[in-house]
Amino acid sequence: MKVRRAVIVAAGWGTRFLPATRSVPKEMLPLVDKPLIQYAVEEAINSGIEQIIMVTAMGKRAIEDYFDRCFELEHFLERKGDGGRLQQMQELSRLVDIGYIRQKEQMGLGHAILTTKGMVGDEPFAVMLPDDIIDSEVPTLKRMIEVYQQHQGSVVAVEGVGEADTTRYGIIEPRQVADGIYQVLSIVEKPEPARAPSRLGVVGRYILTPQIFDALAVTPPGKGQEIQLTDAIQLLIEQQEVYACELEGERYDTGNPLGWLKANIAFALKRDDIAAGLREYLKSLR
Repeated sequence: MKVRRAVIVAAGWGTRFLPATRSVPKEMLPLVDKPLIQYAVEEAINSGIEQIIMVTAMGKRAIEDYFDRCFELEHFLERKGDGGRLQQMQELSRLVDIGYIRQKEQMGLGHAILTTKGMVGDEPFAVMLPDDIIDSEVPTLKRMIEVYQQHQGSVVAVEGVGEADTTRYGIIEPRQVADGIYQVLSIVEKPEPARAPSRLGVVGRYILTPQIFDALAVTPPGKGQEIQLTDAIQLLIEQQEVYACELEGERYDTGNPLGWLKANIAFALKRDDIAAGLREYLKSLR
């Protein structure tokens, strides 16, 4: 069955960026000149996704407004004769079909995904965390969809993490089935290094079969008293095969200020209109 829908989870408080995120959703912070969440939307589109379901929360209305039409701005740009930006604004609202649902309580990633059950239906679907910006030649989600189509099982994205970082990730117990592809034998949420079954940590891309909703419905609160998606995937492993796809390219964790700054510099250095001036400025800091 084709993966047609992607759930983008944008319901967190963004506390690591306070006070900025007191009034601005973290997902709307700029990466050069586009908000973080637009990169996730574009990756989904470039991977063949036809519909996006965004999980938001109170104070996230700016996300909905961003992907909507803004007739006043379009009229202003038209009067100004700025046809290039006018076309860009009009295309933005036509990128893809987007639906929204609110997570009314902060009960974890698993709970956020469970709220989308009625909109997703009985089909496989993608999950994307917009904090994870992945710069790769082939979209990560596209590669994962290909793995799903080959193996017909849920797929998680993984990358190698340092020994001290296992407490920040879900860690898989892998069995390699191809270059960069693994069957997931088990998965543990944020284990201490001594308990970690490998050094492959799950990052913010998933392809999930609809049976995940049944697993989430019976998953008790885990770390942080939240419903952890990792725990539900472990339940799913007991019923069907789950696979992991190792990342290619560079991942930036923009959910913290340092990662966000690194991503801005890296992406700006790829821009012909910015790179030269930025390089000169960075040299001057020495």
